[in-house]
Amino acid sequence: MDDSARHDDLVAVASIADPQRRALLEFVGRHPEPVGRDEAARALGMARGTAAFHLDRLVEAGWLVTEFQRRNGRTGPGAGRPAKLYTAASGEVSVSVPKRHYDIAAELLSRAVEESDRTGRPIRPTLERVATDLGRALGSASDSMTEVLQRLGYEPVDDGADGLLLTNCPFHRVAQNHTATICGANRALLQGAAEGVDGEARAVVLEPGVGQCCVRLVAGDPA
Repeated sequence: MDDSARHDDLVAVASIADPQRRALLEFVGRHPEPVGRDEAARALGMARGTAAFHLDRLVEAGWLVTEFQRRNGRTGPGAGRPAKLYTAASGEVSVSVPKRHYDIAAELLSRAVEESDRTGRPIRPTLERVATDLGRALGSASDSMTEVLQRLGYEPVDDGADGLLLTNCPFHRVAQNHTATICGANRALLQGAAEGVDGEARAVVLEPGVGQCCVRLVAGDPA
């Protein structure tokens, strides 16, 4: 997730802090058919104007989408204005602080399982190869290794010895329960990224520590 998308998701989450707005979102989400302002206001015991205001804020935040329909079935002159109706948006909003990327972990594991099934090769080396390939693609699309790390949420800091400590693990919860598997894939992902970035020589070493990622980047080519 880039910074603009993360900001949008944070705004979306903040937009449902209001209890009336959250109740409207839940009400619309429970209905397979579009919901009108009057219907929502009656169901939740609020003024129509209040319901309309909060529904439109939910649209602006990306939670709902709108359409216009004439519910009386009439068309043509005299049929009246179409009603503004609301339905839940089909997208997802996901925010975590600090930044996590469980979607990447799921994608890597899914690709590895599918390739292992197809080729008959063991799953763990397949996972690490898939992770390396994805890392190379990320690195080749970035101007620096620091850019890759920041985009993925690793929060790199200078270790004082021409290397980088990563103070956040984007796969933290999964790594806690499946340390060897996830840390191996993590190292492969970042080694691939280091290989994909032009003009930088970085080695990625497994170096678990309390409160930081399991890998550290050091200057020099990988061994």
